[in-house]
Amino acid sequence: MKSIYSLVDDIYAVVASKEVPEDVDLYEEIENFGEGCKRLMTKLFTEKRDGRKLRMSNIGRDDRYLWNVVNNSDVQEEMTPNTHVKFMYGHLIEEMLLFLTRLSGHEVTDEQKQCEVAGITGSMDCKIDGVVTDVKSTSTFGFKKFKDGSLAYDDPFGYVAQIKGYAHSEGETSFGWLAMDKQNGHLTYLMYDSADTQAPVYDKISYDIEERIEQIKKLVEQPEWPEVCHKTVPDGKSGNQKLAVGCSYCPYKFTCWPEVRTFLYSSGPRYLTEVFNEPKVTEIQAQQL
Repeated sequence: MKSIYSLVDDIYAVVASKEVPEDVDLYEEIENFGEGCKRLMTKLFTEKRDGRKLRMSNIGRDDRYLWNVVNNSDVQEEMTPNTHVKFMYGHLIEEMLLFLTRLSGHEVTDEQKQCEVAGITGSMDCKIDGVVTDVKSTSTFGFKKFKDGSLAYDDPFGYVAQIKGYAHSEGETSFGWLAMDKQNGHLTYLMYDSADTQAPVYDKISYDIEERIEQIKKLVEQPEWPEVCHKTVPDGKSGNQKLAVGCSYCPYKFTCWPEVRTFLYSSGPRYLTEVFNEPKVTEIQAQQL
């Protein structure tokens, strides 16, 4: 059996050569890929998710976000059509990466296996060569954190806690991410082991996931929401203040920051909390996004 450590090189090799290992049935894997895409589209267009539920996929998010999920979900910002398309595209990329993983001779098992920790449930992406793995499509900027191993230091979407939960439910301490830069096609595999006391990220990933979940369950039952998840940050040298990345992508940002002003830059909307120098771009209302 191949090793997870050669995964990226093996995928690159099979894509470049179009030659698959002898024990891989190319046409069977193509059929499996098509069936996987069919299941994905069926799920995306027919299944509805409970918006007030704690899930393995969100337990790593900040406290106030989770409080809002359970207590304030009816005021969350609606996802725009282009965002729906973006997420759909990401899911299709993930399906393609698993196809390429199999095509390169690596083992993919436990796809969408149901997991449970302290009453919180979720479904893992898969195991690759026996390692609990999440498959991610990222921006070029986000890809760097997987490439250089710094994800644990800057994890606004809670990827570490999510996959720790999956691994814990399987009795494992090792877990990893197969990530693709969706703009350039670069791949990388990042693996952490929460039991490796010598790892630079040990202090960030070695916490007890069951304790974290119990803490969250108590937190969301409180009548008052916690403090804001992130402080505002300077908007370059303009003298203005804007929402941090974790808040700007949050569907509750207009609830937590009701006075925020939205300006449409060429790079996308920017959410300013303090404006000392009026930007020379169009200001829009939240409902126009």
